[in-house]
Amino acid sequence: MQKVENKKFVSIDYTGTLTNGEVFDTSYGRQPLEIQMGAGQLIRGFENALHGMTVNEKKTFTLAPEEAYGHRDESLTQKFSRADVPPEMDPQVGETVGLCAADGQEVPAVITAVDDQHVTVDLNHPMAGKTLTFEIEIKSISDTPTQHSAGCGSGCDCSSGCCS
Repeated sequence: MQKVENKKFVSIDYTGTLTNGEVFDTSYGRQPLEIQMGAGQLIRGFENALHGMTVNEKKTFTLAPEEAYGHRDESLTQKFSRADVPPEMDPQVGETVGLCAADGQEVPAVITAVDDQHVTVDLNHPMAGKTLTFEIEIKSISDTPTQHSAGCGSGCDCSSGCCS
């Protein structure tokens, strides 16, 4: 029987919940998530939990922040002058915006405060500092991909937290 191991392509159905039971992401109702093991497409703890599983095997596991998206880093909260915000932009609390990093990469940031002088953004991953529980089922294991990649290459909604 084939087992999940590095370099294998694995299709997974999953549901991720927070400690209060709120579902933050699920593959149910969509195509299963397909990843290549060892390719760095998943958070470390999620990928580690898959190793050794077989097709149709189910598992529930909980990841502490250090196994998932790390702890919140308050130094990643930045305050910008309103003068630095493009005049056509109307920043709203809770909105996710893309900031340009020094290397030219776009980095997502959540607006946490807005006043007449400043806009404050949080650059932490939305799941940073959270304990995450996943219920998973291995749907298939293959030596080659079985799905066309989309988005971040894993088949999931990258803003949801399942991707690294």
